[in-house]
Amino acid sequence: MSVFTAEVSWKPDEGDHFTLGRYTRVHEIAFDGGTTLIASASPSVVPLPFSSEAAVDPEEMFVASLSSCHMLWFLDLARRAGLEILSYRDTAEGFMEKNAEGKTAITRVTLRPAVECDGDRSRLAHIHEQAHDACFIANSVKTEVVIEPQ
Repeated sequence: MSVFTAEVSWKPDEGDHFTLGRYTRVHEIAFDGGTTLIASASPSVVPLPFSSEAAVDPEEMFVASLSSCHMLWFLDLARRAGLEILSYRDTAEGFMEKNAEGKTAITRVTLRPAVECDGDRSRLAHIHEQAHDACFIANSVKTEVVIEPQ
């Protein structure tokens, strides 16, 4: 078993009116390795100035987590298959809408990895399938994850 931690901390800005719902949603997330992110509710969910466009929001982190996990598995599996990967870039998208239960959720994430490699490109699709099957994050969520190699 492995344990992963993140410390989320928030405090009001001067002049916030918490009980009226007029307070900042900007906060910090500190990870166990020392990295700290400035995070916020998405401006599409909580209007400015109570959110921040410059901060990362939970929806973006969710999409990035799926993309990052897939990439890490893909790179390892490609290496094991004897392929030389020269670059990897994914423009991932998450779609938030009502799910079958009527709750707002990220119902689908589409990964669009563009891979440059030396070697047999015909093996890449199979390696993407293997990476998806192995991805810890994809295995942990109800969200549909679609892989569309570019």
